[in-house]
Amino acid sequence: MQKATTGPVRRRSGQQESAAAGSTPAGPAVADRKPRKRKSVGRAGYIAWLLLVPAIAVYGGFVLVPLAMGLQYSFYDWNGVGASTFVGIKNYAQVLTDPVLLGSILNAITLIVFFTLIPIGVGLILASLIRSMRQGLMSSAAQTILFLPQIVPLAAAGIAWSWMYAQTGTVNQVLSAVGLGGITRSWLADYGTALPAVGLIGSWVLTGLCTVLLLTGIGKIDGSLYEAVRLDGAGWWREFFTVTLPGLRQEIAVLATLTIIAALSSFDIIYTSTQGGPGRTTLVPGISIFRIGFTQSDVGLASAFGIVLMVLVLLVVLPIQRLSKVND
Repeated sequence: MQKATTGPVRRRSGQQESAAAGSTPAGPAVADRKPRKRKSVGRAGYIAWLLLVPAIAVYGGFVLVPLAMGLQYSFYDWNGVGASTFVGIKNYAQVLTDPVLLGSILNAITLIVFFTLIPIGVGLILASLIRSMRQGLMSSAAQTILFLPQIVPLAAAGIAWSWMYAQTGTVNQVLSAVGLGGITRSWLADYGTALPAVGLIGSWVLTGLCTVLLLTGIGKIDGSLYEAVRLDGAGWWREFFTVTLPGLRQEIAVLATLTIIAALSSFDIIYTSTQGGPGRTTLVPGISIFRIGFTQSDVGLASAFGIVLMVLVLLVVLPIQRLSKVND
């Protein structure tokens, strides 16, 4: 009986000893893992910051430093060569009270209709129509043709459209061919049509980008939502307003941001097509800043106008970004 009872006891004691022996190295091993993990995370963080240093240096050198210098110049009366004189907020007061400069801002705000509302609206419709096509040659060709204007330089687009808008240009020839010769004119030289004509150039350039981005966004919408709406007997318009439009909030916010900035900071198209004319009909802040800084040699006023334009862009764009996040 003693032999029978001592066997299990010895086995149990052996198991306890082995467990105790196994727990002895495990404790320090677990304790040693934590600092190693922290070390690895710390090293990864340092490496990440080192990789970001070139990008931060370029951004600081080409964006932040010029911005700080422009802010400094805006408080001085300086022609860019001679001595400067501190004038405080006089340049800002002139920007906000000069009717010519305020008129250029109003022209830029008007261009938002052509650069933002029309491209996004037309892009939504075209993206929905292309989505309804079968994926194939026609769909790819439509996307390629619509995106082509986006790769054309804006300066080249302005020159090409100025030829087409001429009295003997393509636009008037087409109007005459369809029996509308009575409304033909030199579109960019007419006070009433110059700004809308320039705006339509921007619409033509940006519609392709809006269409392609919105089409990509539609591809991310769950297909079961469309099937559910169709089972309810919904048509194309109801499907568009109940599924497609709500599902593209983020894409629309991104496009609104990009196109509004393009409208308020427009320069290339207008400079190559009208140079702000006729008169001041198509004068925008970009052209005004260029003339004030390089023609009138008033660097302080040009810098102040640039800062005001930047603040205007932020006041318009930041609420759009905030609303898109809240809705999301």
